[in-house]
Amino acid sequence: MNPFEWLGEVLGSIVRVIIDSLAWLFDMLSGASAAFINGFARTLGVNSSWLSIAAVIVGLLLLYAGVRAFMRRHFIAGVIWLLLGLWLLSALVR
Repeated sequence: MNPFEWLGEVLGSIVRVIIDSLAWLFDMLSGASAAFINGFARTLGVNSSWLSIAAVIVGLLLLYAGVRAFMRRHFIAGVIWLLLGLWLLSALVR
């Protein structure tokens, strides 16, 4: 066997192991994120579409804005933000 052929096989094997390892890692991360989104959506009773998850996040941000407004003693703004957040979340959650 030619030494350069052997060197090519060794380098090819190393590259193949790296590629297979990265494919396994990204597949595992993809499965974990999909399972998280499905569990999150199932617990809340919403669809697991990206639009529903984005709407839940917007609703939580509205609630956060309401709490911050209360902490800054802006009571009217706090009530408005909290009502908007609760309205959005109550429309989503079954």
